[in-house]
Amino acid sequence: MARMHSRKRGKSGSTRPARLEKPVWVELSADEVENEVVKLARKGHSKSKIGIMLRDSYGVPLVKVVTGKSISQILEENEIEAPLPEDLTNLVKKALALREHLESNHKDLESKKGLGRTESKIYRLIKYYKKKKVLAPDFKYDPEKIRTIVAR
Repeated sequence: MARMHSRKRGKSGSTRPARLEKPVWVELSADEVENEVVKLARKGHSKSKIGIMLRDSYGVPLVKVVTGKSISQILEENEIEAPLPEDLTNLVKKALALREHLESNHKDLESKKGLGRTESKIYRLIKYYKKKKVLAPDFKYDPEKIRTIVAR
């Protein structure tokens, strides 16, 4: 898919494992993987970070293959949830960093343009999440108020 604010397509993204059975080399059981997911989530790691840590440290290619549930489902069962979805949180952090930069560098026009683009992505995501009922219908993006929700 093409990028929103450029004419390029980009090559980002990793390749998922080809097989959807539990590999032979995975030594952890489903319960151990679930416990590890919960432990990492309680430490404050995001869902994608948890998946990367399990892949690199424990050799678990996909949590869903081993446990039969996704990381999101495991966290919902254990009543661990973030105040905002992960992609929205990352964009908000980026926008806050740009605002902080612009406070000391008023004439940085590239950053002003970048802030506008980032905030337009935020507004589009908020509209999507309101439609999917992930966010409350009266949720508003206010940079000053959202700073307290999203800890850097």
